[in-house]
Formats: sequence, C-alpha cells, structure tokens
Amino acid sequence: MQQILRKIGQLSRCFETISNIEFKDYNLGRGQYLYLVRINENPGIIQGQLAELLNIDRTSVAKAIKKLESNGWVEKRESSLNKKELQLFPTEKGKDIYSFLKREGDYSSEVALRDFSEEEKQILLSMLDRMKQNIEPDWQLVKCGIKRDY
Repeated sequence: MQQILRKIGQLSRCFETISNIEFKDYNLGRGQYLYLVRINENPGIIQGQLAELLNIDRTSVAKAIKKLESNGWVEKRESSLNKKELQLFPTEKGKDIYSFLKREGDYSSEVALRDFSEEEKQILLSMLDRMKQNIEPDWQLVKCGIKRDY
C-alpha cells in the first residue's frame, strides 16, 4: 500500500515542478501560486485560516505571504471585527493573474484526468477526501508537537 502514497507524492511533485517553472517569469515560485489562488478565492481570509485550508504550518504561510506582499500580489488589512487579525486580499496585480493561474490549474486537472469517466473522477475525489479525513487527526497532533505511536 506504500505505492499509493508514493504515487500521490510523485503527482504532487510533478504538478509543483511544472507550476514553479511556468510561473517563474511572474516571480511566483516555491508554491506561492497556491496561496495567491486561495486568497483570490477567499478574499479577507486570515493567515491562520489559510494555513488550515492548505494544511501548511503557520510559519511557512507567514513567509510566503510576506514575499507575496513585498512583490505586490497581496495586501494585509486590519479586520473590522478583530483589530489583532490581518485579513489578506489580492491586489489588482494579484487579481489580474488569477485567471491565468486558474487556467493552468484547470488544464493540469484536465490532462491528469484525461480518459477518466465522470464516475471515476467522482470515485477518485471521494477516496482522496476519505484519505484526507483519515490523516487529518495525525496532522493535527504532529503539528502540535505530539509524536505518533507506530
């Protein structure tokens, strides 16, 4: 069964490599496009929510946001509900590139799922959702510093 996770890892690395190369001209490397896409899809999201959405630690999110902000892709604004929280919004530059990023994501999905029936796509999505639900409790524990017992 290790082969399943290895294949998922290979797919993930393929997509990340393709995206990092294709987005290099835009100065969007090291997965930063993922953050920019999610911020465009969820304007006003706070960093903690973004970290949870992407299953990435808060420190990595903070570094990526800082770089996106310094490159003019996103901006932080004070929350009207909680002055301690900063909401994330795409800038005009960030909004302008979103359609390009979305087209790339749609194209990659189309290529990866070529020759899959709609039923197969739904089954695959359901299985991946179940896998995420299964691993989520371990992810929560490990990110809090608790070692798994295996």
